[in-house]
Amino acid sequence: MDKDVIILVRGTQSGENEDTNRLDLITEGKYYKKGGAYYITYNESEVTGMNGTTTTLKIADGIVTLTRSGSVNSMFVFERGHKHVSYYDTSYGAFTVGVFTNEVNIDVDDDGGEIRVGYELDIDNNIAGANDFHLYIREAGHFNDKLDFGYKARD
Repeated sequence: MDKDVIILVRGTQSGENEDTNRLDLITEGKYYKKGGAYYITYNESEVTGMNGTTTTLKIADGIVTLTRSGSVNSMFVFERGHKHVSYYDTSYGAFTVGVFTNEVNIDVDDDGGEIRVGYELDIDNNIAGANDFHLYIREAGHFNDKLDFGYKARD
């Protein structure tokens, strides 16, 4: 299985000061299965501030692993109830990022699906806030409009 897909990534970041930032990104990507795991790959854009970076998500055994390579290099492991620490390498320098995952909901099959991850971040052991992302995967050409993603336009 190897499919061209349309991906909606909806991310929310809440900082210590209660400010909330939300980003919706619709992009093209690849969706495939290898060795019992599902993979989603797409290119970041200027919208995310990571132009020149490829993002790959691996979904297996209730764990989502997000790997970025290019202008940003990192690997985050999202496993409910666990904290994983990794390096986040940018053109401005590298730092450690701790990710404590409090929610992982995976509903994917060979046709696509949805993933939702909620987590808390700390950067160099300083709490950076709560985050989540909701990823919708649909085969290219097999949806009518944005509502197929469970997405409703904002006023």
